[in-house]
Amino acid sequence: QVQLQESGPGLVKPSQTLSLTCTVSGGSITTSNYAWSWIRQPPGKGLEWMAVISYDGSTYYSPSLKSRTSIFRDTSKNQISLQLSSVTPEDTAVYSCARSLGTLRPYEVWGQGTQVTVSS
Repeated sequence: QVQLQESGPGLVKPSQTLSLTCTVSGGSITTSNYAWSWIRQPPGKGLEWMAVISYDGSTYYSPSLKSRTSIFRDTSKNQISLQLSSVTPEDTAVYSCARSLGTLRPYEVWGQGTQVTVSS
């Protein structure tokens, strides 16, 4: 069974860069047709898609976050990483990674999510 697990710092100070890692087990991030996304959910708000990286390395970003966001992978470690720069308290959210069969299809597998709080 494919499993995704997020890891992050928990607490980040404003203006710093948030770095998150999604470790995939039970399957390869390079397996054909799968896409790997980062999604976040601020307290009391809905899900917000942030970025996706396809099995072939292609990347796409939410227009509202593109200027601050970078998604990349480490195939040797089977990990998908996300960096969000210049964070503010509005970036406080539960951050999750998820897999979909292609970039436009519903997410099939989710990680449990990791809480990130931006505070000084």
